[in-house]
Amino acid sequence: MTTYIILLNWTDQGIKSVKESPKRLEAAKAVLSQMGGTLRAFYLTMGAHDMVAVAEAPDDAVAARFALTIGMGGNVRTQVMKAFPEAAYIEIISSLG
Repeated sequence: MTTYIILLNWTDQGIKSVKESPKRLEAAKAVLSQMGGTLRAFYLTMGAHDMVAVAEAPDDAVAARFALTIGMGGNVRTQVMKAFPEAAYIEIISSLG
């Protein structure tokens, strides 16, 4: 599985109904699970982003479909970053020559 870091910000609609956001999080976990992925960690954050999630998905297409699906609800905007684990990082850097 590939790891993805998802940065999330509430939209105006999402923050107005913020008390419902735990239910939306559970629904998002279920959607990702149905797509073959897993939400590994979720954080409420302070700063440029309202929330950060760490997810695993079978491939980039599933990660994109997940981000689009949760975005369609109108409560959050997402930025998805593919994350390379330490071993892959070392391999990539080592291959630079």
